Amino acid sequence: MTLINWMNEVEKRKEELIKDTQGLLHIKSLLDEENTSPEAPLGKGVKEALDFMLNLGERDGFIPKNVGNLAGHLEFGSGEELLGILCHVDVVPEGDGWTSDPFGAEIRDGKIFARGALDDKGPTMAAYYAMKIVKELGLPLSKRVRMIIGTDEESNWRCVDHYFKHEEMPTLGFAPDADFPIINAEKGIADFDMVQEQSSFDTKEALIEVENFVSGKRYNMVPDLAKAMILVKENEEEIVRQFTEFMTKYELEHSHQLEDGALYLEVKGISAHGMEPKNGKNAGLFLAEFLSKLNVDAKASHYFQFVSHYFFEDSRGVNLGVAYSDDISGELTINPGKLSYSKDTNGRIGMTCRYPVTNKMEETKAKLEALLQTEGFVLDNFSDSKPHHVDEKEFLIQTLKKVYEEQTGEKAELIAIGGGTYARSLKSGVAFGPLFPGRPDIAHQKDEYMYIEDLLKATAIYAQAIYELAKSE
Repeated sequence: MTLINWMNEVEKRKEELIKDTQGLLHIKSLLDEENTSPEAPLGKGVKEALDFMLNLGERDGFIPKNVGNLAGHLEFGSGEELLGILCHVDVVPEGDGWTSDPFGAEIRDGKIFARGALDDKGPTMAAYYAMKIVKELGLPLSKRVRMIIGTDEESNWRCVDHYFKHEEMPTLGFAPDADFPIINAEKGIADFDMVQEQSSFDTKEALIEVENFVSGKRYNMVPDLAKAMILVKENEEEIVRQFTEFMTKYELEHSHQLEDGALYLEVKGISAHGMEPKNGKNAGLFLAEFLSKLNVDAKASHYFQFVSHYFFEDSRGVNLGVAYSDDISGELTINPGKLSYSKDTNGRIGMTCRYPVTNKMEETKAKLEALLQTEGFVLDNFSDSKPHHVDEKEFLIQTLKKVYEEQTGEKAELIAIGGGTYARSLKSGVAFGPLFPGRPDIAHQKDEYMYIEDLLKATAIYAQAIYELAKSE
C-alpha cells in the first residue's frame, strides 16, 4: 500500500479545521450548576458544546449518539474491538486579565487564543479531523473508532461516570489532553476539605477580629485572588504598613481599603494548575500567612496558624507528614485551592492531593485524620481517583511511540503527570499530546493559546495513530 502523507491530508483541510475549532471555542462551555435542566444537566454552555460536536459528526457521516446529555460519542468503522479517543468540551472559568476576548478565538502571531484552546477544545478538534481523514481516505480498519466526548472533566467527571454505566469500554485508547510524547502514568487524585471544628475558643477581646477571608474556587487551581475583612481596634496604619511590607517582600500585587472601621485586604497571586503548585503563587496562602502573624482573635488565630504551619511554602506534604515519591511518577503534591474562614461558620481548606502511583492513599488518609484530630480539624468531602499506569511493553504504547517518532523525528519518551486525564477511565489508555516538548503549558491560565502549527501537527499524528491502532492486520 502506498505510504500516506498525513501532513498533506491535514493541509488540505486546514481552513475548515481552523474554522470549526473557532466555532467550538466561541461557546462558553462552563459548568453552570445554577441553571440546569434535564436537557442541560450541567448548564446550557456545556450542552451547546456537546451538541456542536454531535452535529459536526452527523454532518461528516459519523454515527452520533447523545448519552444522557452528559456525554456523547461519534463512531465509524466496524469490528469487534473498539478504539476510544477521549475528549472533553467543558472549560475552566476564564479568569481576568485577558488581552482579547477569552471566547473570541482570535488568531495572532500564529496562535489561536481562547479558554480551551489547549485544554481541550483545540486537541478535540485535532482528533476529530484525524478521524475524518482516516474515514475519508477509506482505509481498511479492523476496529471501530469512537470519539467519546465529555462535559464535566474539569469538575467531577459525571460525564464519563454516566457514559461507562451505559456504554461499552473501549479495548484501548488515548486522550488528547496533556503532553507529547506519551503519558503512561498519572498520579492518583484525592480531593478533600479540612474543616475547623466548633470548639470553645477564648473570647477575650483581641486587637484584631477577622470577619471573613476567602480565596479560590477550584481544588485543582492555584488561587490568584484572596480577600479578607478585618476589624482593627487600634493602630490601623501600622497593620497597613506591615501588610504592604509583607506583600512587597513577596512581590505580590495587593491593595487595602478602610471603610466604616473595617479594613479590607486584597492580594493577587498567579494561577496555575493545582497538580504543580510551584508554577503559581497561592494568593490565599500568602494572605493567610500574613494574618497568622497578627494579634487576631483566638478562633481566627487557630485557623490561620494551622494554614501557615502546614501549607505555607510546603506543597509536598512535608509538615503534614505525608511526603512521598517514587521513580515512576515523582513527588506527592498538595494544593489548597479553596480557602475560607468566617467568624460565624469556621474555617475550611479545600485541596487536591496528587499522589504517586505506588503511594497507598488509605495509609495517607489515616495519617491525615490522626493529625487533624490533634489539631481541631476534621476531614470532609473526601474523594479519590486511583493512579493509572500502563506498561511500556503494551501494543498501545509501542504503536504510539512508533507514530510519534516517525512524525516528529524525535524520541518518544514516556512521562508521568500529576494531572488527571480521561485516559485513566480506560483500562488500557494513555494521554497523548497535544502539548509538544518545549512549549509552555498555559492551560488554565489567562491568554491560553495553541499554535496553529501544533494544531496541524497534532492532527497528523492523531490520524496516523488512529490508523495504526485500528488497521486491518
